[in-house]
Amino acid sequence: MCRLVTLLFLFACLTATTVVAQVEIRAPGQQTINVANAELLPLAGPAQPGIAKELHKVLAVDLDMAGLFRQLDPAAFLDDARRPGLTSTQVDFSQWALLGAEILVKGGYHAQGDRIRVEFRLYDVVHRRLLTGRSYVGTRNDLRLMAHKFADQILLNVTGKEGPFSSRIAYIDNRTGHKELYLMDTDGANVLRLTDHRSIVLNPDFSPSGREIVFTSYRRGNPDLFRKILSTGQEAALSSRNGLNVSARFRPDGRELALTQSASGNPELTLLGTDGSQRRRLTNHWGIDVDPSWSPAGDRLAFVSDRQGNPHIFIMDVLSGQIRRLTGSGKYNATPAWSPDGERIAFTRLEGGNFDIYSIRPDGTDERRLTFGAGNKEHPRWSPDGRFLVYSSDQAGGKGIYVMRADGSGIRRISSGGQCQHPAWSRQR
Repeated sequence: MCRLVTLLFLFACLTATTVVAQVEIRAPGQQTINVANAELLPLAGPAQPGIAKELHKVLAVDLDMAGLFRQLDPAAFLDDARRPGLTSTQVDFSQWALLGAEILVKGGYHAQGDRIRVEFRLYDVVHRRLLTGRSYVGTRNDLRLMAHKFADQILLNVTGKEGPFSSRIAYIDNRTGHKELYLMDTDGANVLRLTDHRSIVLNPDFSPSGREIVFTSYRRGNPDLFRKILSTGQEAALSSRNGLNVSARFRPDGRELALTQSASGNPELTLLGTDGSQRRRLTNHWGIDVDPSWSPAGDRLAFVSDRQGNPHIFIMDVLSGQIRRLTGSGKYNATPAWSPDGERIAFTRLEGGNFDIYSIRPDGTDERRLTFGAGNKEHPRWSPDGRFLVYSSDQAGGKGIYVMRADGSGIRRISSGGQCQHPAWSRQR
């Protein structure tokens, strides 16, 4: 569990219209807002440049990843960027405006023993007012999370929707010689190995609370479904039926999971309780049914089936059991992922010998190809705010984990080493 404690909400968050009234927010990837991101200064005691640089760097990477900002050159910053004061009266709004800044980030820190207090302020330069402020207390190990959390607040104030930067990404990596489950921050830092099964681990999924994770493991010789509590490391098998127990996905209310089981002899979708109880079989067809993904309301499932020949994406109404085909193009469509707002479904398609990522509306309209070029791009999953997609790719050689904006722009590799695949993005930290 994170030790970080948010002590004080210094000022109430204002609505996003303060900035949006002056700056038009367009599609992700279009840098539209000029931001001055000043380096943090000591609020008391001696300067510790390492603290300031780490906080500044993490925040800068997050703002760049968002695709909505153009960060001004710190070499042109004003004198008050180098003064420790954080109040509105200590900000020279006129001079910041002359530099072209539309929003300003200032902050400071106070290190005392192993405890560090960090304060951030976000100013609207155009309207000469404070947008929000936050104070965080933790240890040196919490600095990155503090910066991620404030980046989330910046997006909330500018766009009306909180950012995903303080969440985490689970994935599979074979750096030990076995496929094990790992966890990392959204920028690839703080890598943590979660399993030591010394076998094959696949297909992780976070619970809606972010406190638990399910995955498939062959540690007992059969593809069994396991659940792990992240705070304690406690782990237990949820489903060990003969045959497949794979691709489990939590229902949005966290009370059930959909997964593929093959105990009956054919891979079918099944509804499972979080205690491992068998609720009911969802499909009953000679075709192979795999890779379920819940709609945000938890009333529909997108999944892959070859029931009409080649693998395609289908949508099931869970209550009635009615099924309709979603994708009409391509000979191999796979791994659907429903966006958090329910507006789009991301998936992969095999074209010209490579898998690429597409998205489509749930009614089958407005299909868009998001990735291009060499290599396979597979297993897309949405960020909790729907702004980004994480996926695995061998486009630069060995398989790695990549993040891009929802329109396909801003692609960056966030994993290092090993052969990485099957990413999943937590809804909460």
